[in-house]
Amino acid sequence: MPANLPPEYFQAEKTYRQAKTPEEKVEALEAMLSAIPKHKGTDKLRALLRSKVAKFSEESQRKLATGRRVDAYYVKKEGAGQVILVGLPNAGKSQLVAAVTEASPNVADYPYSTQNPTPGMMNFENIQIQLVDIPPIIDRGARPWLPNLLRGADLLLLMVDLSQDTKIQMETMFEELEKLRIKPIGRKESTEQWVYHKKALVVGNKGDVEGSGENYRRLESQYGAEFPIVSISAKEGMGLEMLKKELYRRLEIIRVHTKAPGRKADLEKPVILKRGSTVEDFAQSIHKDFHAKLKFAQLWGSGKFDGQRVSREHILEDGDVIELRI
Repeated sequence: MPANLPPEYFQAEKTYRQAKTPEEKVEALEAMLSAIPKHKGTDKLRALLRSKVAKFSEESQRKLATGRRVDAYYVKKEGAGQVILVGLPNAGKSQLVAAVTEASPNVADYPYSTQNPTPGMMNFENIQIQLVDIPPIIDRGARPWLPNLLRGADLLLLMVDLSQDTKIQMETMFEELEKLRIKPIGRKESTEQWVYHKKALVVGNKGDVEGSGENYRRLESQYGAEFPIVSISAKEGMGLEMLKKELYRRLEIIRVHTKAPGRKADLEKPVILKRGSTVEDFAQSIHKDFHAKLKFAQLWGSGKFDGQRVSREHILEDGDVIELRI
């Protein structure tokens, strides 16, 4: 156990030990994580807690999926990451999902047309990213199931209608998420405790509408220092490629390709890892035997030269090709 852990950590740890449900355990673990000072001495502890969060989150999702009353609201994670679209009525969330995926959400000019979560898979280069359309964040009818869905997401896409007052929309979303004990984070880490911290990207939609340019500049002026912001028009298809690239960046993942000895690399189905992952993490994701018996690895891509031997601790980069030797 690393030294200098604050009292808040031990308080949250006590809550964790007393927790009965997966949701309570995740909540306490998140509080423990937020209380831990960030330095090299706490890396292993934070990694351990994150693995427990993932374990109990998955258990919670399975529990939700098998529940008789809420199984329709469970969305299994698929692809390289799960992005949930958050917004007020008529922001254009459904239209965006329809524009960039094969899903068919109910796109309408009237508010509250989305009643249930609607997932769709968005292609980005050689991977797919899952987008999930949900009812407007102010829809009280979604409150029983919405917190669990949002807390399990990899990224929140906060959608703003550029034809309307952007500040009112942003502050309303923040207030509603706060009620669910969820805090969107952008470029800066948050130290706020007892909340779920979720990476977020702000998207200004309806960039084709008159007056949208001024509203977008106002949005950037007010929130650009905190959040990355992208302007699009889901209806006209403007800015969608830029949005895809920004979603990929915000997910903080990398694509690593496998290569069997004497064969060409498999560039069609990359292994998806978190940014900062090592050769050891890659081996573990392939199979536990590779992790246990790994002698060395050869790297094509970010090394000094192609075929370079690298250690287990070597940090991988997007597009690297790895050949594992056991």
